[in-house]
Amino acid sequence: MAVSYNRLFKLMIDKKMKKGELCKAADISYSVLNKISRDENVQVDILDRICKALNCDFGEIMEHVSDKSNQK
Repeated sequence: MAVSYNRLFKLMIDKKMKKGELCKAADISYSVLNKISRDENVQVDILDRICKALNCDFGEIMEHVSDKSNQK
């Protein structure tokens, strides 16, 4: 399964929020944000904190994308 967090970063741009501000507001570490930047898996409770900080839903910060290794 492949997940993209591009929507999160677009939402942050729309809200004029910097990465450090998100880390503080959602109480997450920079290492977690780096994992998100690389589209790696993160725990649902972390995504929940991000959604609460941004007042949004999961679908507004992430999306499922086709796994390139499974395409024929």
